[in-house]
Amino acid sequence: MSDVVTAAVKALNEKMGEEGFDGSAKFVIEGEGAIMLDGDGARAEDGEADVTLTADAETFEAILGGDMDPTAAFMSGKLVVDGDMGLAMKLGNVLA
Repeated sequence: MSDVVTAAVKALNEKMGEEGFDGSAKFVIEGEGAIMLDGDGARAEDGEADVTLTADAETFEAILGGDMDPTAAFMSGKLVVDGDMGLAMKLGNVLA
């Protein structure tokens, strides 16, 4: 597992707190790995999800750090969303 994925899992779990996430989402960080996010929290894993978000490591780190708005990343093509768009929008609250 890459350092980027390890740091992202930790940051996502801190942002979500105890409530987890209602649904399942997968973040694919190009060249680094995948993160699954659901009611059990975030973990380094690749599997089936209701929505998949794909970005490079720089974009993903900027979103997690609050330096880039997830919607702006999507609109500019830096973040690709495949699957349930409503669920992807809920993720914006987790990432903010």
